[in-house]
Amino acid sequence: MASRATAALAREDEEYLLTDLVLAECVYVLESFYEVERSHVAELMRSAISLPSIKTLDSSTLLRALEVYETNRLDFVEAYLVAQAETTGVREVLSFDRSIDRIDTVTRREP
Repeated sequence: MASRATAALAREDEEYLLTDLVLAECVYVLESFYEVERSHVAELMRSAISLPSIKTLDSSTLLRALEVYETNRLDFVEAYLVAQAETTGVREVLSFDRSIDRIDTVTRREP
């Protein structure tokens, strides 16, 4: 399956949509099921985003989420929340996850 998927993605005459939710699922599966190291997961996802055949709704936010995920060791969902907060200018987020406190660009508030 991997070789067929790789061949399909390598075609520059095709376009495929990589949604934020699908990228999050890829991160989760690679990390939890396949036990891929966080830095390698981030590298793989950045590589996928950069493929000419891949289109995203907002690649800069996804790349920022991957950066936060990798460097600040947040779960991807929290890293995505941080990236979205930064992008939208809504710098305060509601969350019980204290790991967000490591990020100085947003303020976490418990509900």
